[in-house]
Amino acid sequence: MENLFNPNGIVFMLIVLIVSVIAHEISHGYMAEALGDPTARYAGRLTLNPLKHIDPIGSIIVPIISSLGGFVFGWAKPVPYNPYNLKGGKWGPALVAIAGPAMNIFIALFFGFILRSGLFDQFLNQLSTTLIVQIILVNTILAFFNLIPVVPFDGSKILFSMLPYKYKYVEDFLTQNQFLILFIFIFFIWESIAIPILQFILRFITSA
Repeated sequence: MENLFNPNGIVFMLIVLIVSVIAHEISHGYMAEALGDPTARYAGRLTLNPLKHIDPIGSIIVPIISSLGGFVFGWAKPVPYNPYNLKGGKWGPALVAIAGPAMNIFIALFFGFILRSGLFDQFLNQLSTTLIVQIILVNTILAFFNLIPVVPFDGSKILFSMLPYKYKYVEDFLTQNQFLILFIFIFFIWESIAIPILQFILRFITSA
């Protein structure tokens, strides 16, 4: 399980990423609908059709560029929802936000179970094992990134739902300085802190 952050083929990784971000976004839409908002369905976004979800920059260009740095990251077009239609008060947006990372965590744990249980060893070869590792890797990274409380990631919506109104200045600060904070995270925190945490999580999931 060494060199988990070195992709074994950009095309494979792109396919895995696109499917994973689509699952992520559809989860947002279904959660919003479960809470009373049908906006995503009316917009035709509760579908597995990739053409409805692919963002040329986030789903293609960014993943290719990020793969040069040793990991693949990207996003799909955000699924629209109307927070005023949601049940659950101020927790509605947080529930919608957490649905995406929760789906990625579920996917990673599911394929981790396949890999570590030994029940499917007779059906696995080197190619399929590599693909499963890539699925776990991509979904773990997506969940990790999206839970960071930085705008525009899902973690920021979860944080803002938890903050009392008297701390709204925190939301304003994070929103106004989102690009600076993201820059600091990617260039100063990612390699020293985030990657070791991700490697630990990946080894836990895959039992490597």
